[in-house]
Amino acid sequence: MEFTAPNAQTLTFDRRNHSDETLLKLYESLIMPRRIEEKMLILLRQGRISKWFSGWGQEAISIGAVNALAADEFILPMHRNLGVFTGRNMPLERLFAQFQGKKSGFTKGRDRSFHFGSIEHHIVGMISHLGPQLAIADGIGLADKLSGEKKVTLVFSGDGASSEGDFHEGLNVAAVWKLPVIFVVEHNGYGLSTPSEEQFAFNYFTEKGPGYGMEAVRVQGNNVLEVYDTILRLAKDIRENPRPILVEAITFRMRGHEEASGTKYVPKNLMEEWAQLDPVENYEAYLESIGVLDAATKEKLNKKVKKAINEALEVAFAEEEITPNLEEELADVYAPFSQKVIEPEGSSTEKRFIDAISDGLRQSMEKYPNLILMGQDIGEYGGVFKITDGFKTKFGGDRVRNTPLCESAIIGAGLGLSIKGFKAMVEMQFADFVSVGFNQIVNNLAKIHYRWGQNADVVIRMPTGAGSAAGPFHSQSNEAWFFHTPGLKIVYPSNPHDAKGLLNAALEDSNPYLYFEHKMLYRSISGSVPDSYYTVEVGKAALAKEGSQVSIITYGMGVHWAVKAIEELGISADILDLRTLLPWDQEAVAETVKKTGKVIFLHEDTLTGGIGAEICAWISEHCFRWLDAPVMREGSMDTPVPFAPKLEKQFLPTERFKKKLKELVGY
Repeated sequence: MEFTAPNAQTLTFDRRNHSDETLLKLYESLIMPRRIEEKMLILLRQGRISKWFSGWGQEAISIGAVNALAADEFILPMHRNLGVFTGRNMPLERLFAQFQGKKSGFTKGRDRSFHFGSIEHHIVGMISHLGPQLAIADGIGLADKLSGEKKVTLVFSGDGASSEGDFHEGLNVAAVWKLPVIFVVEHNGYGLSTPSEEQFAFNYFTEKGPGYGMEAVRVQGNNVLEVYDTILRLAKDIRENPRPILVEAITFRMRGHEEASGTKYVPKNLMEEWAQLDPVENYEAYLESIGVLDAATKEKLNKKVKKAINEALEVAFAEEEITPNLEEELADVYAPFSQKVIEPEGSSTEKRFIDAISDGLRQSMEKYPNLILMGQDIGEYGGVFKITDGFKTKFGGDRVRNTPLCESAIIGAGLGLSIKGFKAMVEMQFADFVSVGFNQIVNNLAKIHYRWGQNADVVIRMPTGAGSAAGPFHSQSNEAWFFHTPGLKIVYPSNPHDAKGLLNAALEDSNPYLYFEHKMLYRSISGSVPDSYYTVEVGKAALAKEGSQVSIITYGMGVHWAVKAIEELGISADILDLRTLLPWDQEAVAETVKKTGKVIFLHEDTLTGGIGAEICAWISEHCFRWLDAPVMREGSMDTPVPFAPKLEKQFLPTERFKKKLKELVGY
């Protein structure tokens, strides 16, 4: 459709039964973001700030929404929702320090403008990828529903961001699970410069709601009273009858996507028509017309707002530029957690690898009543590998949740649960499918504590590896994708004992984990596993074998390949099982290199860019003096994983590894 302005005559206000005090409170709340914008545009021209994302013309949506919700109900804003932050009474000096990249800002200078949250103010900030916000709101809504709290969560999206798959996933999950979430779409006609008719082929977002099985409501987004009354009514209803509702707020962005973009692409007549519907000027005129706002009160409130802005700016500008602190920067990558290893007690039982994982998961569910399991087919079916078989009967459908087929939304929901103090375990049906949720992991889970101090208490289980002739989409080893991402922790057990202990340890920690479990180990190996709950030290490698001729550094299935190779070749070798890939055990690596002077790294992942490349480079840099031969490595071929068994066998590194191992020993 072509985006047009409604007739100016349609912007009419109805005070209903609201008191003068409420009407004036909304007015003061409405002029705060506008006066900040006016000031910021001046500062931008003066070169005192570097960038500004304007919400000019859209303020009524933020103000109506934030005032309609309870102060302890979460809001997830976007670029143009300055009014949400001011409406939650954030200290302006901290807000301005945030905009300027100062230490007292909410991200300590690590992120900009509105890319932050504050648990104190019940706000969860956005990332530039926009769409993932909706899934986080789902998780917060799920937490409220599970806790029996009669609360509503409100999340914003723009009409442009609605083109992302995360929009669909977020709405679909909320509808299926009947989550108390209000999805507000700010329909302002443009995604940066791309008009609505080039974004979607429908007229209004209210047409989409029924397709998701949810109600949809359209409001005039420039009418603060209409927005306020609508959200007030919907929130009251949802608290008693939890379900999602889609709210479309028709509005217009009067300035560029960000100030440098300008608005040359917008037809002049459209700007002129929407200027007549300015949310601040029209509401101000309405209050004056009904005698609620007189000249003296208007002047008083505007002086009060401008004074608060100027004083806060003085504080923010007076703050010194950040002095980098290396230790603090590194320390804030992870949420504080000091592991205390829990030793097993009592008996042990011979368990298969798969049973050890299931046992650890079950005991963690018993230990943590706030632990929620989510994944495709993990309920009655017990998961495709049957690890959660019987869990739904034991722990109930609220805690063992079958999910729609939408990895991104479920990982995001895990983060939302974490924000409310829950723990989440998300099962990837196959590790390969995690690519669909990649953004949530590397940009939300991994970065959120470093950005604004929020932990992500989420463990993602990753059934991984080849060997079953399952082809390129069910056999990949993709741990290296995440090894490069600060803020994540990665564990990869090779035996039943570690499988249980490392899973328990990961679930105990409040940081985000990827837990890799090789599918071909599930039912092929067994070992003595303590029956009691215990944990294995994260970040600590272990010697699977001890020898003197060579050091083999590996993990997962590589441990078993290495053991078989040295037995076949009659080689005495240290086999160092890393167990934890991030952070990896530098001390143990150095010790084995010093001991044998010869080292080879083995992993199932493709060779180029694998984890072995990084660790071998570290050995060359830090352990060169103890080396008696070149540092070697072997991995799978640099091709996708093939389907035919003989091609797959060639793809895997076992035969090439044995050849290279003999070469290294004889060097």
